[in-house]
Amino acid sequence: MSRVEATAHASAPVLAAYRYCETVTGQQARNFAYGIRLLPTDRRQAMSALYAFSRRVDDIGDGGLETAAKQQRLEDTRALLARVKDGRISEDDTDPVAVALADAARRFPIPLDALDELIDGVLADVRGETYETWDDLKVYCRCVAGGIGRLSLGVFGTVPGAPDVERAPEYADTLGLALQLTNILRDVREDAANGRTYLPAEDLAKFGCSAGFHGPVPPAGSDFTGLVHFEVARARALFAEGFRLLPMLDRRSGACVAAMAGIYHRLLTRIADDPEAVLRGRVSLPGREKAFVAVRGLSGLDARAIGRRAAVRRRG
Repeated sequence: MSRVEATAHASAPVLAAYRYCETVTGQQARNFAYGIRLLPTDRRQAMSALYAFSRRVDDIGDGGLETAAKQQRLEDTRALLARVKDGRISEDDTDPVAVALADAARRFPIPLDALDELIDGVLADVRGETYETWDDLKVYCRCVAGGIGRLSLGVFGTVPGAPDVERAPEYADTLGLALQLTNILRDVREDAANGRTYLPAEDLAKFGCSAGFHGPVPPAGSDFTGLVHFEVARARALFAEGFRLLPMLDRRSGACVAAMAGIYHRLLTRIADDPEAVLRGRVSLPGREKAFVAVRGLSGLDARAIGRRAAVRRRG
């Protein structure tokens, strides 16, 4: 039985669990939901299950519980994940996210250990860890975002015979880093209000921003624009590397990735054009621009262009 047929013949509890996860995704992650709507039903359901579990982990970290209570909740969630890995979740389990995730893991080669990495990353948030260098921050980003890229690749799969396909997990991981660094730039003031600093301390010092970001204007005497452009250049290099994944995916999976990543890539451009906007409020794209990105992704233009550039590099 194919995966599509398996979805069509899924039991009522499993279908209900997927509907719950899709509702969570639609309500909580508009950019993500915008991208995965381009996928076939079985892949869209699996991606919704991954999102719903990941969202649960993030919500624990961002919630109002005391540190010890957050840590316990995260370890409880890790124990639930272990039950999923071991095949100990039944279809009539009371947790719909676990039911959906367990079914998705049976249908796709999803590297569930990456969800353990996500929990590790959120535990770092709970402990209030900061990062001295980009190499330090990369470790965190790989936990909370690079792992999501590898999980997604487990659902998407790759096109048989695609050049350099063995590097697909590396490119998926790198694309996750690009998205996470864009998120960090977008949320710099919101994170500061929550007592969190993600940008590397050595970068903040280099541009006179060690005082942090607690208002709608940069710290006095700082080169905030220089800091943002420095981090934008880093994120663009990560995008350029991560986008090499696109020609390795089938048309609809590639469209999904191009749509989601394209939205963040355009968001990065907006931040670069007006760096101080991230201190005044949340930078976002209007719906019509998201739709344009989705159509461009569905057309395959981005994947074909990247494929041509990669072919030129191989010949060179």
